[in-house]
Amino acid sequence: MTRTVLRQAAAGLRVLIALTLITGALYPVVVWGIAQLAFEHKADGSKVSLGGRTVGSRLIGQGFTGARWFHSRPSAAGPHGYDPLSSGASNLGPENRTLLGQVRQRRAAAADQDGIRPSRVPADALTASGSGLDPYVSPSYARRQTARVARARHLPEQRVAALVSDHVDGRMLGFLGAPRVNVLELNLALERLRRRG
Repeated sequence: MTRTVLRQAAAGLRVLIALTLITGALYPVVVWGIAQLAFEHKADGSKVSLGGRTVGSRLIGQGFTGARWFHSRPSAAGPHGYDPLSSGASNLGPENRTLLGQVRQRRAAAADQDGIRPSRVPADALTASGSGLDPYVSPSYARRQTARVARARHLPEQRVAALVSDHVDGRMLGFLGAPRVNVLELNLALERLRRRG
């Protein structure tokens, strides 16, 4: 009886060790290797560089302030926004007074900054995304900011508008989602333009 129990325990231990090595070490290394060979840029986090220095990820939104930059969507991720360790929405409902107050403030600020009527401020300038880290804005919101950015950078507005048009990503697979603009990549294109010019 005792030998049978010991034999079964030893067999169970061998299976445990084998499966731990296969699923805990071998499988992750194989998947990592395939990802590095086939999708190196994506597997490493879709990092974006400027002048040889990593400045962010194409997949994670950042907060940009000041007239010289295109602004991202508002963020509810963390106490100051754009915190990748605290991704999430505010969970405030459409009737919540706090949210309504934030939307009013954001509408007034965006209208004032971009010199447009409050009724022309796009929705993505007013509300945070579900993750709080959305790297995209609508082409409409990017175009509304063009005049401000051009003035602040002393560039022709048509040149900045052409840069926005060049950075509009179409629908995924041609029919999913909506056209969008990656704010980090657009701002980096502005910086490259400044460095060249």
